[in-house]
Amino acid sequence: MGALAWLIIPVLAAVVAALWGRWAARTRQTRDGASLAGYERFRQAMQGGHGGGPGPRGGAAESADTEAA
Repeated sequence: MGALAWLIIPVLAAVVAALWGRWAARTRQTRDGASLAGYERFRQAMQGGHGGGPGPRGGAAESADTEAA
């Protein structure tokens, strides 16, 4: 009976390993469309492509630079 118990332990471990391997190899769906769109909006804002308001230095410093040029 003891030999049977020592045989069942590795068999159960192999079954668990096979199930885990099957679960780990499953095909996953990527749902990052909204995240990528948010990143693109952020990137456009950091490049100054949004067209709104003065730049990061403020209105007075920017107008002083344009008058000096």
